[in-house]
This record gives sequence, C-alpha cells and structure tokens, in this order.
Amino acid sequence: MGEKFRGNPLLIITILSGCILFSCSADHQNSSEENQQKSNHFEANIIATGANIAGANGLAIGPDGNLYVTSVLGSSISVIEPESGEILKTLGVEEGVIGPDDVDFYEDGSYYWTSIMTGEVAGFDDDGNRVIAAQLAPGVNPITFSDDGRLFVSQCFFGTNLYEIDPNGEQEARLISDELGPGCGLNGMDWGPDNRLYGPRWFNQEVVSFDVDTNSMRTEVSGFNTPAAVKFDKNGKLHVLDTGAGVLYRVEDGEKMVVATLSPGLDNFVIGKDGRFYVTSFTDGFVKRINKDGSITELQPGGMAHAGGITFSQDNVVVADLHAIRAFTKSGMEAFTQRNVLGTGVMGGALNIASDGEDLILTSWVDNDVRVWNQAEQKVKWRSSGLAAPVSAVRYEGLIAVAEHGKSRVISLNKDGEVEAILAEDLPAPTGLTVRDGHLFVSDRSLGKILRIAENGQRITEPEIVAENLVSPEGFDFFDRKLVVIEADLGEVSMINASGDKSLLAKIPPGTQAASDLQPPSQVFNGVAVDDNGNVYVPGETNRALYKISNPF
Repeated sequence: MGEKFRGNPLLIITILSGCILFSCSADHQNSSEENQQKSNHFEANIIATGANIAGANGLAIGPDGNLYVTSVLGSSISVIEPESGEILKTLGVEEGVIGPDDVDFYEDGSYYWTSIMTGEVAGFDDDGNRVIAAQLAPGVNPITFSDDGRLFVSQCFFGTNLYEIDPNGEQEARLISDELGPGCGLNGMDWGPDNRLYGPRWFNQEVVSFDVDTNSMRTEVSGFNTPAAVKFDKNGKLHVLDTGAGVLYRVEDGEKMVVATLSPGLDNFVIGKDGRFYVTSFTDGFVKRINKDGSITELQPGGMAHAGGITFSQDNVVVADLHAIRAFTKSGMEAFTQRNVLGTGVMGGALNIASDGEDLILTSWVDNDVRVWNQAEQKVKWRSSGLAAPVSAVRYEGLIAVAEHGKSRVISLNKDGEVEAILAEDLPAPTGLTVRDGHLFVSDRSLGKILRIAENGQRITEPEIVAENLVSPEGFDFFDRKLVVIEADLGEVSMINASGDKSLLAKIPPGTQAASDLQPPSQVFNGVAVDDNGNVYVPGETNRALYKISNPF
C-alpha cells in the first residue's frame, strides 16, 4: 500500500515498539502529549462524493405527505419532500431511532420501525411518545399495518420468523410462521385487498400471502430473480420490486409487466395517492421517483453509501462499500462500480478490502466470510465461510490472515479456507491488519493499540506494542518509517513517527457506533491507505466521501 520501510526493518520495528510509544520516560510522555495536540495543517481534500443517505432502506408516506426513509447503518429516518427531494429533517439516535430497516404509518399518525441489528420494534405514538412494541431477536426487517391497525413484522437475513406485534407493547409477539427460511422470512410486506398479508421470499424467487388468523400460506407469483418488496396500488394491483434484476414489476393475472428498470440493489418502494412510485436503494443510497409517464426523477443521489475499507489496485483507489466495491482514479474520477445483492450476488459484500496482486480480498462480518475476488473475470477465486464476524483480511506469507472479532483472535487460513494457525488471541476487538516486510500488525479498537503479532509467518509469543493511547484505532498504514492511523471515534487522521511523536494530519467526520454488542465495534470499518508517493487516502464513513491528503511526509 505505502512505500516499504527503508533500511533494516527489524531495527525500525525495534525503534517503534521498543520505546512503547508515549511511555518511554516522563519527558517523552510529556513531549508526546504535547505533540498529540499539534497539527501539520495538511489539506484533506474531498476528491469523490457519494450518497446523502447511508443506504436508503424502507420508506413510507406520512400523513404530512412526506417520505420517511430509513437507514440501517445511518441509524436515521430522513423526512423527504416528495417533489424536490429536499431532506426536511432527520430523526436519529438522539430521538431513539437506532438501526431502522423499515417503517410504516397507521392512520392515526403513529409510526413504527424495525431495528434489524438489535431486534427492537419501536415507534412514536400519535402524541409523539416513543413506544417499544416488541424486543425480538436480531433480523426484524419488514413492517406493515393492516387496515384495522394490526401490526406485522418479519425477520430477514438474521432470522426467518413472521410475527404479529402489539403496537402498545402490552402483549407478547404472536408467531405466525417459523418455516419461511432459509435465510429470510418475508421482506417488504403489504396488506392485500383480500385481507391477506403479502410478502416476497428473497431466496425463493416468489411472492406468498398469509391468512394471518389461520397462519396458512399460499404462493401468489414466482419466477423472480430476488424479490425484495411488494405493494398494492389503489386499484388493488400487486407490484413487486426485484432487487436482483433492478426492476419494478406490475403483476396481472400472474403475468409480470415491467413498470421501470433501475439498477440492482433496490430495497423498497411505496406508491403515492397519485400513482407515482418512490424507490430506495440499499446499495447506492438513492431515492428515486417513477413518474406517471415512466420517466425517473432522482430525489436523492446515489453513490458511496457505507464507505469503509480502502486499498490500491491497478493504479486505482478501491473502496469497500458494504454492498459494492467502488474504484476511483487517484484524482477521484469513477473507474468502476461492482454492485452486490445481499445473499444472492456473485461477489458478496465488502466492509473491508485489501489488494492481492491482480485480485482483491473482501471481508464482511455481515456475510461472515472472506473472499478473493477477481474483478476482470467477475469471479470469486477463493472463499472461507462460517467465520465469526471477520473485520479485515490480508495476504500474509502465502496465506490469508483474518482479524476474527467474534473469536477475539487473528488467524491464518490456507488454500482450503481452513485455519492454519492462530497468530494472536485474547484481543477484545481485533480490527485492522497491515503487512510490512514479513511483519503482521493489528489494531485493537478497544485496547487503543497497534500491535506487531507475527514475523515471517510465525506468531510472536508476546505481541509488541507499536502504538498505544489511541482512541478507537481502525485502519492504519506505514510510509517512510512513519505510521498513519485513523482514530474513528474522533474522526482524526494522525501520523506517528519513529520517535513516538504524534501529529494530527486531518479531521474528518467521526465514524458511527455499533448498534449493539452483536456487531464488531467498528461496524463500518474506517480505512486509510498511503500510496507509493506518500499521498494519504481516507474514506469518510458518515459523509460518504473520499479524501486525499497530498504527501504529508
């Protein structure tokens, strides 16, 4: 990624780790604390921008006529004017909105959402008071009211159950079905004109309906790529959003007719009283309106939606974007975008990324796997599945080293995807990995340290501290005997020299917090990479931008 250390690498490592940064002596400690406040005043220029919403998920039309758009990883509900696309206000963590995946209104003005990461079903009643309707297991995803005020929720991706929920939270959730798997119960649901609950089965290419009183299911229409959501128009016509195909269909007499063609990675949609459609994208974060004449109006732009890990590949800067990887030239022009549909796409998801010759190593704790992806061939060349919340992975001494948060360790995997060795363990939050001259380094977000854990492929018995007293370190890289690190909770990009002196290079918006202890504390990895000329590139997770700091060394 960056320029290799000059001189004897073992000597340089000794300089960095032997001093144990910021704790060599009282004088050095004071000097370092002083230097931590200094800034070299380098300009962090935004060279590429993305979406305004961190993945646009569910949506509903409120009694005020505005769109209410949820964002899981943005932990927000954006209130959007449907003509101009202006975001009028945003409800977030301060208002008690945490990881909302879908939202629906009842006729009295109350509205509820599902928190897929935590399993909470919550909302605001008609007086604006926050209500917890249910606390279920993670995976709660679609939500819809029946015409008479009954509330239904299903799990998808982290569970498969379908429930009826008491909006007041006074009665326990009633299980309707636990046989809708594998992988997903129903996704974006709607109440049909025949008093049945309709929903798509993501992994089964079909739409089904339920009599929610007898809990009986029937298949309504099949043959989709990846159906994501259903809605009925005012005339009772069924519409289906196919995220795999990127198409919105109308279904008549069992036949599918194209209403509009967009792009893969669509999440949900809603139909206005005037018959216009509003569609969201979890991959690109856009919100679009399909007009009556079939034209499409972009209300909110798409692009980077969950900017995470970063690497270099074939002279491009490549950013992991959860449901996509996005490549840019070093001046910020788009080089390519490879989208993925959750659970069904060829590539798989990516919250972190590393170069591997002509290939890319992709890591996703959402998928619990690590893959070697070849962009030219559009092919996964290697995969290791069933990992426990992997956060990062790099090529190391012919194997793949993985920071496996769920097991508090760093491991190496062989060509069969099996554990070859444990390189470090008992780490509360192993996060970023970097290789230099046969040495493997890991950042631990909770410890606030960067550690050297392996040398020439062999585990070091006692990991050596390269830097400490950091606040939530995630991505880091080396250049010219200096360390560059992103402290995610501070939004600070800092440089540490071989003497242990730390200086602030730039400030960017801080990263997000994990929705619960069920996710790695990094949640969306905050990466940093240094090219061979000493230029520093940093994705901005929460403002979905790509920064460049021209050679600060």
